[in-house]
Amino acid sequence: MTKSILLDKYPIYSLEIQKIEITQDSMEKIVAYFEEKIAAHPIAKFIALFDHYAHTTSINGEINENIKDAKNIIFCFGAAIPNTKILAARPRSIAVSELENSFMIEFMQAPMDPLQAIMESWVKELVK
Repeated sequence: MTKSILLDKYPIYSLEIQKIEITQDSMEKIVAYFEEKIAAHPIAKFIALFDHYAHTTSINGEINENIKDAKNIIFCFGAAIPNTKILAARPRSIAVSELENSFMIEFMQAPMDPLQAIMESWVKELVK
């Protein structure tokens, strides 16, 4: 898993997994995997699945030619609201992009280290 800074401000964690290295070998299976992880977590709450690829296609938006599909699994770990600003860091999203021979799994850094570790472990467990 690598960390990069998107647009000079957003810390993004990424893992590219070759299709031959992943048990969940389709977008549907990867989405179902994350939905199961979220459902099994004691405080996580699944919110929605956003089909980013379909949306961008429907508005004739630009899509990188290497991207075959793109979805966001939207969920929240919020167990408390200690201040108003924490709401701006929620909910979480895990992005799944299908490329020709691989899947890119990416998410923005979580505001709390324990939740960051959970998200990293979920992504890394996808690799055979």
